[in-house]
Amino acid sequence: MMSFEVYAELRPELFSSESRSQSLDRAMDLGLAEDHFSRPVGSFVALDIEQLKMAIEECKRLILELPEHSERQKDTVVKLIHLRLKLQELKDPEEDEPNLRVLLEHRFSKEKSKSVKQTCDKCSTIIWGLIQTWYTCTGCYYRCHSKCLNLINKPCVRSKVSHKSEYELSICPEIGLDRQDYRCAECRTPVSLRGVPSEARQCDYTGQYYCSTCHWNDTAVIPARVIHNWEFEPRKVCRSSMRYLALMLPRPVLKLREVNPLLFNFVEELVEIRKLRQDILLMKPYFITCKEAMEARLLLQLHDRQHFVENNDMYSLQDLIDISSGRLSCSLTEIHTTFAKHIKLDCDRCQAKGFMCELCKEGDILFPFDSHTSVCHDCSAVFHRDCFYDNSTTCPKCARMTERKHDDPPYPKDT
Repeated sequence: MMSFEVYAELRPELFSSESRSQSLDRAMDLGLAEDHFSRPVGSFVALDIEQLKMAIEECKRLILELPEHSERQKDTVVKLIHLRLKLQELKDPEEDEPNLRVLLEHRFSKEKSKSVKQTCDKCSTIIWGLIQTWYTCTGCYYRCHSKCLNLINKPCVRSKVSHKSEYELSICPEIGLDRQDYRCAECRTPVSLRGVPSEARQCDYTGQYYCSTCHWNDTAVIPARVIHNWEFEPRKVCRSSMRYLALMLPRPVLKLREVNPLLFNFVEELVEIRKLRQDILLMKPYFITCKEAMEARLLLQLHDRQHFVENNDMYSLQDLIDISSGRLSCSLTEIHTTFAKHIKLDCDRCQAKGFMCELCKEGDILFPFDSHTSVCHDCSAVFHRDCFYDNSTTCPKCARMTERKHDDPPYPKDT
């Protein structure tokens, strides 16, 4: 690239001696001679990097000294940005990189975006997409420079989720820095609460202490605090915990009846959701035997919460967050209404599978998910709740089945 001095010599008519002197003084004052932007060759690479560093420091000093919001200060800021980009380019030259790299169970995919500004999870510096090659793990979304790939020592969090899908259910199980030998729980860098040599930051999920490289003060909802305290305030967690919690968020691994059954006594929303889920499980047999329901794909309305059509006692952390905010109650009530409307009003085949109360022999057709009905646990017959509870005899359908079993002769044995 042509320097200012050479250009001035070739086109002297464009530059008076005074303007040329002022321009040269300004360029030297900022440490921004065009030579800084020329591509270094041979043995001058290290020297040019040092010059760029000196120019950057000079720019930073001038920005602080120049008047606030002045044109010259803005111009200096722009120059500083260009200098830093050039320095980063010299440190990380462009080279051909493979599109996919597999390392420690990570599957790193080469990123093509040049405009998105990211931070490297390994070195904690900015990834300049315009001039740097960088990768993202398709499993846990770990991001890093291409030059940092071979320095990674953290396995992919998704493999942990696949092999061991469970939460730490103790609230912030701290063991103390002494048990960690005053080192980061992940990279083993020396840490202390005084910040010397590195600040010790506690992860509220694991209870352990980490260095500032492994703990960026990210926040997340802690499962143990939700289950035991019904508390949803995000707490500070380390990077690996943040990724683990993000991947575990939609997984139904929390069995509240076993972990904290008393929660249903104090959270009314949980009782409402449990009833809606029980009703949906009672509706499921109608849909899987109904051609119209299968064609309409009614059960796919719960595709993002597949466990709702499989059981009524497993919850994901996302379920509990949505219950607390009220979103799940609204959406599930709407789906429940749609399902009930199909069975009771829209579909003749489903209506034909309803029940008459054999105890009072009065009233409309009953369905097991109606709020005013009771279901026999042995034969699944449906009755009015008041009739079934007040009746002192056994279920009529169960009685018929027992009588039929006694009346039918046993099958003859083969001779």
